[in-house]
Amino acid sequence: MDVNGLITKVTWRIENFSSIKGKKLYSENFTVDGNKWRLHIHTKGIYVDHWLFFCIVPDSATMPLGGSAYAQIGLAVINQFDRKTSITKVGMAEFKVSRLSLDLSSLLALREFQNPKRGYLVNDVCLLEAYVSTDRTEGLISHEFMIETDSDRHKTDEADSPTHPSEQSVLSQAFEPADPTEEDMITFFTSLESELSNSNIVFSQEEAKKALATLEEALDRNPTRFYGSREFTSLELAFKILASFYCPSTVEQKKELLAMLESLKELADRAAKAMQDKNCLAEKESFKLTTTHKLGRNLIRYKEVESEVAVLHVQVEEAEKKMKNILAERKEIFKSSKKMKMELEALEKKWAEYEAMAKVAEEEERSVEAEWGRIKDFISSINRKI
Repeated sequence: MDVNGLITKVTWRIENFSSIKGKKLYSENFTVDGNKWRLHIHTKGIYVDHWLFFCIVPDSATMPLGGSAYAQIGLAVINQFDRKTSITKVGMAEFKVSRLSLDLSSLLALREFQNPKRGYLVNDVCLLEAYVSTDRTEGLISHEFMIETDSDRHKTDEADSPTHPSEQSVLSQAFEPADPTEEDMITFFTSLESELSNSNIVFSQEEAKKALATLEEALDRNPTRFYGSREFTSLELAFKILASFYCPSTVEQKKELLAMLESLKELADRAAKAMQDKNCLAEKESFKLTTTHKLGRNLIRYKEVESEVAVLHVQVEEAEKKMKNILAERKEIFKSSKKMKMELEALEKKWAEYEAMAKVAEEEERSVEAEWGRIKDFISSINRKI
């Protein structure tokens, strides 16, 4: 649904949620600004006791080679009792072939989601909504915008009611039921459906024409569009109108016509299953391509690391040699230093002796000098006499 010319809204109604066998479920494709998209949820919970909301995935086949697709996205788990308490999350991304999903995980405790009184899973049906825009205006999609989008429709529905306000107030006071239990609601609507199907309602030719147009329009669409869709409710009514008007007196023909509705449901389920199986290959191809690219990057990095390791080995060998030489030099310094210290200690012990010897030597030197001078003077005196 085009909300305001800028935003596309998609509603995904999932029935028989507890009967889903696989861990993943994909929606049908929808188109926004020339690109195909689809929604995808994990139904069993990736994290402990939590249900992972859904992410949005563009179809890489519709993206230009080397190109990208920008999108603002709002996702919501709708509270079917009070829309204002719905869980919403908003994000934006530039999708490329190497990045084909935006995970706006909105974790909801499983016990909360599965509790029918909380309003997220009612009669085994949950409602999910996606709001997608390729406009780059900041804040275009918000929690308030998503909540109020359907609120306006509810207000319009109320305004179209022919009941006068005063009459509506009286009726509300007279027939206001007590808060129903889950069992009360199931019993009531099951009984109501049985009563309406067995009642002999006479439809006009105009209603029959509208019903026929509804069916023809539906049959012109792809069967996958009806998978998990509440549009089957309008189709069921159209089949009943057509069966009542077209063959009111032939029971077998009426049954055959009404049985076609179940056939359409089965065909929609089969078409959706076929689409999911087909999309599975595309998902695996995307995984294969991404993994191959990662392996290529890992190989390049491995070779770089090998080169770095080889260089480090050489550096380690050189460092070990240098360390060996330094340790040997340190050992020689220690040995020579210890020897010199021992020599100094031995010298210190004989220092007084060496001082005494020096004092005696000084006296001897003076004595020798005096005697030397005496002999010199004597020789000089002889020289004068000669």
